[in-house]
Amino acid sequence: MIRALVRLVGLIILAAAFIFLIYDGTKSIADRTFFITRTVDVWSGIHQASLIALEPWMEQNIAPWAWNPGMVTVIHQPAWLALGIVGIVLILLGRKKRELIGYSR
Repeated sequence: MIRALVRLVGLIILAAAFIFLIYDGTKSIADRTFFITRTVDVWSGIHQASLIALEPWMEQNIAPWAWNPGMVTVIHQPAWLALGIVGIVLILLGRKKRELIGYSR
């Protein structure tokens, strides 16, 4: 049950990544310039308070280097790339176990 939910969430996130890829592509073609929607722009548009609260939390609970250059590099990547990687990881985590063949059980 949990695996199916993880796969479903991964598939939805992967679909969102595809939507952002198409959006960036069509905007680039229409404006005749290279356009990229960054993850930080999407995140701040959805919930800016959580983005602002993330920096002190990471520096206090994880490590000071985890925010800069670690997370800063991640959130300045294209939204379709970040969502695509998260979606693929979730789909891989939710996949069914392979059945063993032969005596390797």
